[in-house]
Amino acid sequence: MSRAQAESVIKNIIREIVQECASKGHSLSETLVAFMVKAVVLDPQNEFNVDRTLTKDDVQKLIKHCVERLVDIRSPGLDTIKMQVYFDMNYTSRKEFLDEHRRVLETRLLVTREITDSRARTREELESLYRKIVSYVLLRSGLGSPTDIAVVREATAALQSVFPQTELGTFMSLTKRDKERQLQELTFIVSGIRLFNKECGKGGEGIDDLPGILNEAIPATTQNVDIEIQNSQQAAFRFTALVERFQSLDPPVSPSEIPVQLLKESLINVRQHEAFLRILLNDIIGCAQQVEMLVNQLGARMEQLQQTVQSKTAVPTAQLLIHLSSTRTQRDLFPEELLIPHLENVVIKTDEQRIHETMGNRVNPEDFMDNQQIQWLFPETTKNYDRLLLQYRGCCGYSIIKHDRLLLPGNPDIGIMQYQDKLYVFSSREAAYEFAFHPDKAIALVAEAAKKSPEL
Repeated sequence: MSRAQAESVIKNIIREIVQECASKGHSLSETLVAFMVKAVVLDPQNEFNVDRTLTKDDVQKLIKHCVERLVDIRSPGLDTIKMQVYFDMNYTSRKEFLDEHRRVLETRLLVTREITDSRARTREELESLYRKIVSYVLLRSGLGSPTDIAVVREATAALQSVFPQTELGTFMSLTKRDKERQLQELTFIVSGIRLFNKECGKGGEGIDDLPGILNEAIPATTQNVDIEIQNSQQAAFRFTALVERFQSLDPPVSPSEIPVQLLKESLINVRQHEAFLRILLNDIIGCAQQVEMLVNQLGARMEQLQQTVQSKTAVPTAQLLIHLSSTRTQRDLFPEELLIPHLENVVIKTDEQRIHETMGNRVNPEDFMDNQQIQWLFPETTKNYDRLLLQYRGCCGYSIIKHDRLLLPGNPDIGIMQYQDKLYVFSSREAAYEFAFHPDKAIALVAEAAKKSPEL
């Protein structure tokens, strides 16, 4: 018999056992039945020869043995097998669970394709597209229901502050991948606005206090699991004592109502139960440690944001985006990471987008011949151009001065200014000229700005 034929025979046997058990009032999974078939065949007491093809009598014998064991509701051994099969089929690591959760979430976000494939033109179509983006943000973040009017209004207001409807034209001109990337960024930003407003007591409609819930649930769960472990241990202790007592007699005997074999099966059952509970307990303890770390990080980030925005009517976008990038790891446990507070009429651009807009618009070194201390470096004439140590962590010094500590990424393609053995980049050609014409003054003004904001 070929391998394929053997597999077909086994599948037919499993189906027949499932049906016969069902006729006796027992609904069993094929996985459990397959486990039992293998156990019965390998049990030497049943005298199956695994090296030869099963005869018709063997098949009927196998089905009979399996059904008898599977419908024995008083069997601790069957209960243990069910427990093992269930645990094997359902237990997963925290990482695997989160990966699967994200995968399922992606498959359920059908609105993503509707957004990225949209060719909206009329006012009504554009309004519909904008509503879909709001729904996407809420579904992806999990911060409130997209069917709750109050939640939708709050999310819409937050989205409008950073991505007004007038920007839909620019959005629709992007590639599909860039659209998906921007949708994710908008989710981070809008979620951050709502989380921050919730912390300030000015919003957060429909957002659960997940850190608070976990801080209550984890200790309670730990306590319950501990109690179950203790109960299993106590049962194991009792079963062990009874087995030892009965077997110490000469000859070994046991009361008819408490067979030794039944005690042994029960002991195995509670030990297995304890083992699985300890696996879960270790996961809970690890989760508790992770929660504590993330709650501390969340608290510190909230405090930093509070300090950043207090007594200010407007806050530079980039300052708050720094907080965004440093809290995204918190998505692993909390809804969405802490992002930025409410900003009005600000179009969020990626660093890549800003750099792309200024590509090819370089400085002319000849314009600075009067200052021999200034040298301009370009990628085609400088080794390891992308590895150079840049001042201000690669941000534009002129934007820090001109726009009150606003951090904008510099574009090295414009030209890197070397001055007194230090290197500077700029966000535009105009910024480079303004800074380079009076470098000493500009550097001093950046230092003054840093004194006002120590985080710089």
